[in-house]
Amino acid sequence: MNPDHLHPMLVHFPIALAIVGFVFELAYLLYKKEVCLTKAGTILLLVATLAAAAAWMSGYFLTGEMSGEAGEVRETHELFATITTLLLITTSFLRLYILKSSTENLPLKWIAFTLYGMAAISVSITGFLGGNLVYNFMLPL
Repeated sequence: MNPDHLHPMLVHFPIALAIVGFVFELAYLLYKKEVCLTKAGTILLLVATLAAAAAWMSGYFLTGEMSGEAGEVRETHELFATITTLLLITTSFLRLYILKSSTENLPLKWIAFTLYGMAAISVSITGFLGGNLVYNFMLPL
């Protein structure tokens, strides 16, 4: 197996996990009685964070340089990948803190929810740009 293939194999996990996890959190807001939704959202957040870190590292260390328009798209892709990973890490720490604390910190919950939504948007943009690199610039998978 070629190490160049590791990044394309890993990137699908943070995209799916972060988006579905955020949708679970959104559904929890609509159906407050279904506590399992927020628990599932938290678990998906934590797994998405690990997956995003692995995908970011594989992209940073195992992919080659590009020039021209492809290089510009790659730079933007890298920027959003970094933003996504940092948002997921920050949100994970906030959610773990909220879980460990015994008090109901409503403002902190809303901050975590907002950051989670921003991460879901950011990972979508990152995935779009990555797909753009593959399909529009004919990069090998």
